Amino acid sequence: MKQIFTKRVRNVIIAALVLTVVLTIASGTLGFHLPDAAVKTVLQPLRSGAQALTSHAEGIYNYLFSYEALEERVKALEAENAQLREEVRAAAALTREVDRLNAALGLKTQREDFKLLDAYIIGWDSNDWSKRCTINRGSLSGVEKDQCVITANGEVVGLVTEVGPNYAVVKTILDSSLEISATIATSGYNGMVQGGYATGEEGYLRMNYLPSDAVICNHDQVVTAGSTLYPRDLVLGSVIDAGFDETGVAKFAILEPAADFGSLEQIFVLTSYGVE
Repeated sequence: MKQIFTKRVRNVIIAALVLTVVLTIASGTLGFHLPDAAVKTVLQPLRSGAQALTSHAEGIYNYLFSYEALEERVKALEAENAQLREEVRAAAALTREVDRLNAALGLKTQREDFKLLDAYIIGWDSNDWSKRCTINRGSLSGVEKDQCVITANGEVVGLVTEVGPNYAVVKTILDSSLEISATIATSGYNGMVQGGYATGEEGYLRMNYLPSDAVICNHDQVVTAGSTLYPRDLVLGSVIDAGFDETGVAKFAILEPAADFGSLEQIFVLTSYGVE
């Protein structure tokens, strides 16, 4: 802590005190009174020093008081800022949910036979061979095994493979073990779509068994061909590359998935639909 008195100030104060004591004793012993001017002259440094100390102490007190008040204000502003950030986050999440529900409503309007159950992803479990997510809906909500899971825009996410009372596990189309009958929408070529991990295209889809004379173009959209598990015309992805398989007889296409698996939050379980 910084010293209040410097060495020089202490020496002046001590000298003044000693002089005052000597003059006081002399006045009492010799029987004369010191003139007021002399007393004032002697005491003036003490008074000035005391006044300076008082002013200094008041300054320190005001500084400490102001600092504490400022610190409290900063804490209050930080708490207010945190609350505002939380409100903004909640508003953004609500906006996204409203947008998804509006899109799902539009899908439901187009496909009146669809019965959709909304669910939130609560966890991911991925390894080299499969990709799965867990949702917060289960048998108590009407979820069953082998039900198709899609986004609000009708993009295929995967298939329910395990069901508990209040949760379900969804195997995504990125898993190589899922095979889905599909069609290139613009040309009508049919093939089978599965996750591309096993063939070195992790994170993408591979459409196999295309005719060797098939004309395949980038950005061609690939949709489900329809089956007991997947209704027709759900979007799987779009073509980004194509070539001949190892036999040289059939062609294949590499697809970018339509569903953005990196940003999925809310998905929809297709609990039932009309089979065409």
